[in-house]
Amino acid sequence: VLVLSVMKMSLRLRQSSCLHLQTYRISSLLRGFRMYGEMASLTVPTAWSAALPSPMDTCTLGLRSLTAATLRRTRWENTAVMRTSILSHNSPVKGLYPLVELLEGDVVWAKFNKRPWWPCQIICHPVQGVHTKMKGIPRPCRMYFLQTIGEVAESAWIPESVVIPFENGHQLEESLVLKRRGKRKEKDYKYKICEEPGDLLSCDGHCCGAFHLQCLGLSSAPKEKFLCAECQTGAYTCFVCKESGDGVKRCMIPLCGKFYHTDCIVAFSATQPNNKGIRCPLHVCLSCHITNPFNLCNSKGRLLKCVRCPVAYHANDNCIAAGSLMLANNSFLCPNHFAPRKGCKNHEHINVSWCFVCSEGGSLLCCESCPAAFHQECLNIEMPQGSWFCNDCKAGKRPRIKDILWVKWARYRWWPAEVCLTKDVPNNIMRMKHDVGEFPVQFFGSKDFVWTYQARVFPYMEGDTHNIEKMGKGADVVYKSALTEAAERFKALQAEKEIKQLQEVRKNDKKPPPYKQIKVNKPIGKVQIITADLSEIPRCNCKASDENPCGPDSECINRMLLYECHPQVCVAGEKCQNQAFTKREYTQVEIFRTLSRGWGLRSVSDIKKGAFVSEYVGEMIDEEECRARIRHAQENDICNFYMLTLDKDRVIDAGPKGNEARFMNHCCQPNCETQKWTVNGDTRVGLFALQDIPKGVELTFNYNLECLGNGKTVCKCGAPNCSGFLGVRPKNQPSAEKQKDGRKRVYMKKKRQEVKKEREDDCFSCGDGGQLVSCKKPGCPKVYHADCLNLAKRPAGRWECPRHQCDICGKEASSYCEMCPSSYCKEHCEGMLFISKLDGTLSCSEHDPCGPDPLESCSTENRCIM
Repeated sequence: VLVLSVMKMSLRLRQSSCLHLQTYRISSLLRGFRMYGEMASLTVPTAWSAALPSPMDTCTLGLRSLTAATLRRTRWENTAVMRTSILSHNSPVKGLYPLVELLEGDVVWAKFNKRPWWPCQIICHPVQGVHTKMKGIPRPCRMYFLQTIGEVAESAWIPESVVIPFENGHQLEESLVLKRRGKRKEKDYKYKICEEPGDLLSCDGHCCGAFHLQCLGLSSAPKEKFLCAECQTGAYTCFVCKESGDGVKRCMIPLCGKFYHTDCIVAFSATQPNNKGIRCPLHVCLSCHITNPFNLCNSKGRLLKCVRCPVAYHANDNCIAAGSLMLANNSFLCPNHFAPRKGCKNHEHINVSWCFVCSEGGSLLCCESCPAAFHQECLNIEMPQGSWFCNDCKAGKRPRIKDILWVKWARYRWWPAEVCLTKDVPNNIMRMKHDVGEFPVQFFGSKDFVWTYQARVFPYMEGDTHNIEKMGKGADVVYKSALTEAAERFKALQAEKEIKQLQEVRKNDKKPPPYKQIKVNKPIGKVQIITADLSEIPRCNCKASDENPCGPDSECINRMLLYECHPQVCVAGEKCQNQAFTKREYTQVEIFRTLSRGWGLRSVSDIKKGAFVSEYVGEMIDEEECRARIRHAQENDICNFYMLTLDKDRVIDAGPKGNEARFMNHCCQPNCETQKWTVNGDTRVGLFALQDIPKGVELTFNYNLECLGNGKTVCKCGAPNCSGFLGVRPKNQPSAEKQKDGRKRVYMKKKRQEVKKEREDDCFSCGDGGQLVSCKKPGCPKVYHADCLNLAKRPAGRWECPRHQCDICGKEASSYCEMCPSSYCKEHCEGMLFISKLDGTLSCSEHDPCGPDPLESCSTENRCIM
């Protein structure tokens, strides 16, 4: 081992330009270790002592660095006593300072003033009697008393930030890297910063990690089950903040092995929490997720995963971010780990001087990650405290290959450029110094190449070069040429993207969007499926000897009342024909692509009138969950809904889970209808044919859509009586017999009678439309929002609006304000209601600023509005 280490040392020394200085360091180091060995009862080899007088001999032997075996740190016999005394001496408050890691007699590397890193020894201060102390001003810091090893010994108090343990020949270099990485632990460095391929040892614990044997300090793989340090202790490290402790949760994907704090992982847009746990972003392509978060292809295909943070991309140039550094076939370093070099002007962050929304200057809110800037008023947000990032940077959007960008380089103006593939970049450009996060771009016009990064580029948009015609003759010819080339290249790339999107749409059109097939309704949350006792299920009078017992043409009382017979209750037994829901006796149908309405459902064979087509199956949710899903769909621009009301407390949502019935489209003149049947005590929804339907005809039913808000969905059914919008009653269509009779008939014109609406269309409190609650009192047309009445949920059963109770005592009201729900009884109406001078209506004082006259109590009963 000594011979091999000597050979390696001699090779290193030959590469050094300061040979005599290194030899002097080695000689001084060995003399110091000879004194250190005498003090600690160690034996220094005689070969080293013989080599000390001659610097050239020392250089020949190659003693620049020492092996770990000969430079192993020595501990005093009374280590525990010393540690206890040090803590009691320097830590007056318990738990205020960290434990001491270095003891008296340890050999370390230290930084003395402007000297290079020098081997030193921790000694006891001759006056103070301690080898370490705490310095509390201006910030708490632990200090060690060190003495240099060499011919001239110097001693001083050195802070722990520039003290590194001397363990082997490479400890200095590794420790310096650790300091640049943020003082991570050595084991974290070897596992998460090594980032080198090779023969790996897999951990059999929950972390699913892979390690080099050298990083673990092992010479051979263990024969038994191997567990890393984290799996042995159970103290796992968060993959985002790199801190261990309680509160970390494991990703739900079995072979992932990454642990996160909840607050850390929720900040990533690609995180998908559910009831089972959290799926971390390492299993979703970030670029595809930003484009379409609900595309199931985002998590399919081979993914490249960053080894330092939860970011992943598909393994192609269209998805992976520019500036990524490939490490292996499935691992890379993402541009988030770019570290700007000090003193490099092209690494300085720069922001534009105009707002990205209105293109005006002024007081701007600047993004900390890209050049974007905005007016606070244009974003309609409050002034943030501390650092602020734009929405694109928060979502993780990064430049990609073939993107057209505006680039700021040196003192030149913002110039259009294109992100290049590395294979298209000249060799001399590739040999230029560049770091992770930097990517090559080629400027339009000049055709120059440079390396840049995200903080000095922003996307090129269509119309950015619309002022090129207004430039005078004095404008730079190269710059005008660059603008023209950028516009043409941008149009070409947009055409390529449209072709790819069209191909993807055609590819996806070959089969309907994915969903989970289920056969029966699945309750979600607190929703329950009702099951009746056999004694409560009605029994029909049909007999097994009948021609078609309980059939469509029979007189089965259960079929007439939309009750399904129970096989254990019905006398007909197995011959009963009223068990279509239980036996799932559906009509054979197929899913097909329509011309203008997406996917639809059509019959494979002829269907007779009244036949059972299919049951509408999905997840059974309550009204609260229904509103939450609708809100989530509106926030994410989802316009396809599959919700059908079952009863006042339950809704069937066939979106994520269902059967073929979910593909049946709406029509204002449908050939099917929905019927609510009672099956085993619970309500089920079935689709039945309204008429004879030939083979190959699309199956439709009327959605009777309930619109939320003022927006309306255009109806594309194409029926003659189409209302034009979903949720609007279809137009009256003359019967088929009248259409066949072509003779004109003369009718006497009848006087048009005014038809009073049973219910009003807008909320009586706020005047807006939407989801309204109607008063059940006969003759009262008023409707309200549940929020306007301060109701947590829609009232069930017979409900009367507060307009019919006195606002003061709660008794039955006799006088009402015609402008708001205010109402009063006979005892309290005096002085509360007035006759308006403007239109003579009865109103309270809040609605007539012109000074109304008080209303006498004798006339209020004649102006009551129900």
